[in-house]
Amino acid sequence: TVEAERISVDHVAHLKPSGGSAATQLAAQLTGIHSAIKMLNSRIRVLHQYLVGMQKGDTPCESSLLRQVSSLLRRLPAIESEKFQDDFLMEYNDTLLITYLAMFTNCSSTMNELVDKFNTTYDRHSRRGGRTAFI
Repeated sequence: TVEAERISVDHVAHLKPSGGSAATQLAAQLTGIHSAIKMLNSRIRVLHQYLVGMQKGDTPCESSLLRQVSSLLRRLPAIESEKFQDDFLMEYNDTLLITYLAMFTNCSSTMNELVDKFNTTYDRHSRRGGRTAFI
């Protein structure tokens, strides 16, 4: 397995309900990540609009800001190849698949515990009232 797959499986496996179900916690975390990505996207758009305005001459040129933007852009990976896109999508799909399988495993374990509780409850009633086991 790849490191990202192990991290996602460990994360889903260690989710424990605290005031809500594991799925609710996961949904809340993913919503938070989505909000952070939207905020980053909006800030990048503002920066892009400022740089376009500076290029057109609408905004005065500030060297210190351009140096900071240049420094920030040098930290970003610049990969635009078809192989990278294919590998990235393959890795992303594998990680999603492992996450879904971990969630299904977690849900089936919870369902198995519920069925065991039903069987125990109906087993007690069958001694008194003649009912059979649930499953």
